[in-house]
Amino acid sequence: MSARPIDEPHRSSSQLELLFDLIFVVAVAAATDELAHGIAGGHGWAALGGFLQVFFAIWWAWMNFTWFASSYDTDDVAYRLLTMVQMTGVLVLAAGVPAAAGSDYRAVTAGYVLMRIGLVAQWLRAGVEDAAGRRTALRYAAGISLLQACWVVRLVLAETGVVPPALLPALFAVLVVLELAVPRWAERAGPTNWHPHHIAERYGLFTIILLGEGVLAASRGVRGALESAEISGSLITIAVAGLVLLFALWWLYFLEPAGEGLDDRRDRSYLWGYGHYGIFTALAALGAALEVAVEDTGHGIAASPLAISYAVAVSVAVFLVMLGLVHSPIVAEPVIRPVAILACVTVVLLLPLAAPRFGVAVVVVGIAAGCALLTAFAVIPRPQEKNV
Repeated sequence: MSARPIDEPHRSSSQLELLFDLIFVVAVAAATDELAHGIAGGHGWAALGGFLQVFFAIWWAWMNFTWFASSYDTDDVAYRLLTMVQMTGVLVLAAGVPAAAGSDYRAVTAGYVLMRIGLVAQWLRAGVEDAAGRRTALRYAAGISLLQACWVVRLVLAETGVVPPALLPALFAVLVVLELAVPRWAERAGPTNWHPHHIAERYGLFTIILLGEGVLAASRGVRGALESAEISGSLITIAVAGLVLLFALWWLYFLEPAGEGLDDRRDRSYLWGYGHYGIFTALAALGAALEVAVEDTGHGIAASPLAISYAVAVSVAVFLVMLGLVHSPIVAEPVIRPVAILACVTVVLLLPLAAPRFGVAVVVVGIAAGCALLTAFAVIPRPQEKNV
């Protein structure tokens, strides 16, 4: 197992990586469904806390595999089998998502133990077989193992009641910070050979998965609405506007040349990579919000039109803000102008105030229109581009 070249031409996602991503579809769908139930039940804020924790577990598992694979994907028998172990852990994690929504993290922790066994074995193998990156690989193996032991201890303390429930979120936050610090600490011994264009493609593929989850969540809402009522104008309006909205967000995401930016500014990859937690979380939350918005057209739910509208609006606003923030450090001149993003976010956050009078459908149409206009504004050539 030797490090792959950082300038390897035509580097793209492998078939194994694509299969690995499909496993996460199950986990994301479970987390999105739980958040949708919380929003529909009128306790969206309470559900949001659990959703953010569960989604961090999903995202961080994907991150660990993705960046390792970008550096050390040998695609031999041992690599494939250890990847299968990690995939098994993801399935266990996905099965535990509903319980985790109720603060029962036993299955999620068990899934992580399985994933970490496979991942640590990969790093140990890299440490043995790649002399140049040995210190970095062994640091990764040690840091991941130690943090996983801490997560198990946290679970034991929570189950035995040693740590009061009120302190568990704070303990979770501390462990999250330590998890995020492991790569920075490990790579002080020497950077890994991740491929900038490969990483950009991997993040783009996960973005598409989350957009697909939005479509799936909206279809669940359509099914629920149809079970209790006839097809209405509001149902059709929200369904079409939701599709336009997701399409606009897809278009906006892929406007920025992330691969070239990462290639030119490798030292800023942490800001770009970690910042995507906000983008990915926003897309997943948007799927849940659209599901509730569609379902609300069929029968009355506990959530108010204002709450549903803000669930959609805040998700979109977070996505747009984070999209600008993660790309600004790596590109010389952003394709999507910050002023345009700020203007669109302002409009998006103001539109829900009209929900009590005009309804959720009108608000969703307005948000979709705003994002479509932002997309159009971004793709219009600037004056200097026309001259060229």
